[in-house]
Amino acid sequence: MIKIKEAVIVEGKYDKIRLSSLIDALIITTDGFGIFKDKEKMNLLRRLAETRGLLVITDSDSAGFVIRNHLRSCIPPERIRHAYIPDVFGKERRKAFPSKEGKLGVEGMSTEALLAALQRAGVTCEESPTIQPSDKERQTITQADFYRCGLSGGENSATERARLLRHLGLPEKMTAKALLGVINDCMTPEEFYDYFRK
Repeated sequence: MIKIKEAVIVEGKYDKIRLSSLIDALIITTDGFGIFKDKEKMNLLRRLAETRGLLVITDSDSAGFVIRNHLRSCIPPERIRHAYIPDVFGKERRKAFPSKEGKLGVEGMSTEALLAALQRAGVTCEESPTIQPSDKERQTITQADFYRCGLSGGENSATERARLLRHLGLPEKMTAKALLGVINDCMTPEEFYDYFRK
C-alpha cells in the first residue's frame, strides 16, 4: 500500500474503489461532470489543494480531459499534479458495453499502469519503497525545446507528439502543454534528447 500525501481526485466511485486497493490516501470523486455545479465540493478541493495538494487522475477519454481542465482552471498550478493513464482499448468487467470512445478508465487499468502513472506524476509518498517523489528538476525542458525537436510548430508536430505519447504510454488526447509538464516530471533533459537520437 502506497501512502500519498496529496488528496487524490477521480471521476467516480469505481475509480475510487480501484485506487483504494493500491494507495492509502484521501480519495474524492468528482461524480463526473457533477463537479461543475457542486460549489461545496469545489470549495473543499480548494482547501485541500492549499493544505496538502491535489493529484488528479481521470480517464483518458474526452470527458476525463474536460474534468481535468476544469480543475486546472480552478486550482493554482503549484498545488495540483496530474497523473495520466495510457489509452487502453477495451471494456471494464462490470460493463456490458465499452465506453463511447472504447477506452478503459481508471477502474479498468492494470496495477502496473496505475503505478507507472503515479510515478510519472511525481507523487509525494509519505512511506513508500515502491514509488518515490521525483527529484528531477521541474521545467527544465521548454516549449523552445519542443519546437527544436519537432513536437510543436511544425508540419508533422502532431504526428511526432503522438509517437512520443505512445512511447511514454500516455493518452492520445493530451495537449502539447500537458505533455511538456509530464515530460518535466518524468524525464531528465538527457532522457528526453536521447529519445530523439534513436
